[in-house]
Amino acid sequence: MPEYIKTIPEAERAVLVGLILPGQDEGVTLDYLNELAFLAETAGAIPLKRFTQKLDAPNPKTFVGTGKMREIAECVKEQEADLLIFDDELSPSQLRNVEQMAKCKVLDRTSLILDIFARRARTSYAKVQVELAQYQYILPRLAGMWTHLERQRGGIGLRGPGEREIETDRRVIRDRIARLQEHLKQIDRQMVAQRKNRGKYVRVALVGYTNAGKSTLMNLLSKSDLFAENKLFATLDTTVRKVIIDNLPFLLSDTVGFIRKLPHHLVESFKSTLDEVREADILLHVVDISHAGFEEQIRVVEETLHDLGAADKPTYLVFNKIDAYTYIPRDEDDLMPPEAGQYSLDELKNTWMGRNNRSSIFISAREKTNLPELKRILYEKVREIHVNRYPHENFLY
Repeated sequence: MPEYIKTIPEAERAVLVGLILPGQDEGVTLDYLNELAFLAETAGAIPLKRFTQKLDAPNPKTFVGTGKMREIAECVKEQEADLLIFDDELSPSQLRNVEQMAKCKVLDRTSLILDIFARRARTSYAKVQVELAQYQYILPRLAGMWTHLERQRGGIGLRGPGEREIETDRRVIRDRIARLQEHLKQIDRQMVAQRKNRGKYVRVALVGYTNAGKSTLMNLLSKSDLFAENKLFATLDTTVRKVIIDNLPFLLSDTVGFIRKLPHHLVESFKSTLDEVREADILLHVVDISHAGFEEQIRVVEETLHDLGAADKPTYLVFNKIDAYTYIPRDEDDLMPPEAGQYSLDELKNTWMGRNNRSSIFISAREKTNLPELKRILYEKVREIHVNRYPHENFLY
């Protein structure tokens, strides 16, 4: 075997777990697990099997029921899985109990997303933001982690020093968090100065669920060559480019994608990056129309924008990936309400384009379908703001 092949680590094998809570459709839970599988693949793992269970509330000890946990542990053993990933945040005690039963590494949704962000961070700014979020996530879990370590080592003679070590680690982490926060404040001041130096340009920001195609659209509109791929969180750093349409210049920014249950530590640490959204004049909300749960993704993005204080911005819905949309015709005698995919693309267009206060367009960034129409609409919206803001320059456009 060539020497370089030996250095390539094997992909970890993962088992996924999710709950079906009261009022939640089983199909929605399966869609959630599909997204969790995509997250796992983005992190470099291979999803093997999925488990779901209907419960009124998560089990405080093992998240799922004890019997289901035994079944999952048996599967982990049979499949020789390396990872057990839960589609919710686990408490330190749940994490410890599940690890003891499963005898493998256990991650919750938050720690998985934090790992992906850590892998994707390229600039020093993004690395500082992710590191801060990681420490804020770890800090309240130190006691549980140390209990787990003490059990591994037998615990005898280690409890006293262990307690002192926990306090030492907490102090170190708190100091590190304080330094990272101060570092971010310094970078924030620099970025505020940079935004002020952009002058009188109208600002347009691309927002949307992760993997909706924002970076691909950014490349088309700005004639850039930004990194874009069919994985979650391909973009962490906000990128700003000057775009000119028919001699009308404006600034276009590409931001980090949103996702369901985005860890609040990440939202807090990335608020500086998302200042581009808060300060934008126009938001282009990019939606993956080919995704069965695109309406919930729209809701998640709108809720996140509300949390950021940007819900009142002029927003234009850009339904992307029409080339990947799959239409499943219904039987004529089917009296049940249509499900996702059972609407034709024309029906969806009539529905969304006919809604009040819902300006929208359907495109394919990959195939460049309807891109000239999007540019025309964007030109009109940017020009309207520019004319109102600088009436003495009307003759230019």
